[in-house]
Amino acid sequence: MKRQKRVVAIHDISGFGRCSLTVALPIISAAGIETSVIPTAVLSTHTGGIKGYTYLDLTDEIMPFAKHWKTLDLKFDGIYTGYVGSIHQLEILCDVFDMLKSEETLIVVDPVMADHGKLYKTFSEDFPMEMKKLASKADIIVPNMTEAVFMLGRPYEEGPYTESYIEDLLKDLSQLAKKVVLTGVYYDEHQLGAASYDVEKNQVHYAFEERIEGHYHGTGDVFGSALVAALIRLFHIHISQPARPN
Repeated sequence: MKRQKRVVAIHDISGFGRCSLTVALPIISAAGIETSVIPTAVLSTHTGGIKGYTYLDLTDEIMPFAKHWKTLDLKFDGIYTGYVGSIHQLEILCDVFDMLKSEETLIVVDPVMADHGKLYKTFSEDFPMEMKKLASKADIIVPNMTEAVFMLGRPYEEGPYTESYIEDLLKDLSQLAKKVVLTGVYYDEHQLGAASYDVEKNQVHYAFEERIEGHYHGTGDVFGSALVAALIRLFHIHISQPARPN
C-alpha cells in the first residue's frame, strides 16, 4: 500500500495570532500530507506589537522528539522549519536534519528572524550568521527581503527594487541553497510578490499580485506552508511568470 506523504514542521506555537504551527499544521494537512510537529516554543500570542506574552522554551524537548521518532523508523518526505528561538536551537536542528532526513527528504528553511529592516527583538546581532548555517543545510530557503540581506551581511535597502538588485540577491543566496524563494519583492507601489531561483536551470521566475496596504502577521507562515505542501505534492518551484510582469 502506498504510504501517505509525511512532513515534519518545526515551529513555535502561538496560542493567538494565526501564525507558526497554528497555520502550518492545517495548511499542509489540507493538502493530504501527514503533518508531524516539533514545537520550538509555546507563546500565548505572537510577538508582533503585543506586550506581556508568555514564552515557554522547549529547547530541551527537540532532540528527544527526534530520537524517539528515529527509534520508530519514521520516514519523512519533508522537513520544514520556521521560527527558531535561539542559536542553541539552530545548532540542535542541524543535528535533527542529519538524524531524520533520507536521500528523498526535502528540507525547507524559512529563516524567520526579521522584517522591515530590523531583527525581531528576541534575537541578537549574531543570529543571522548562525541562521545562515542552518539555511546551508536546506534544499530550499524562503527568506523575506530583510532576512536575505542579513544572512548575506548586507545593509537593508527599502524598495521599490530593481530587477538587477533582486536577481543578484537571489544568486548570492543560492550559495546557501540550490533553490531560493524570496518574498517581499516589489518593483513599484502597486504589486507585491515573490521571486524564485533554481541554480540548475539558472532561471528567475516571479509571481506578483495587487498590493494590499497594511501589515498582516502570519502571512509568511501561510506562504511557506502552502509552498511546502505544493512541493511535496510535486508542483514545480517556478511560480507562474518567467519574467517581470508589465
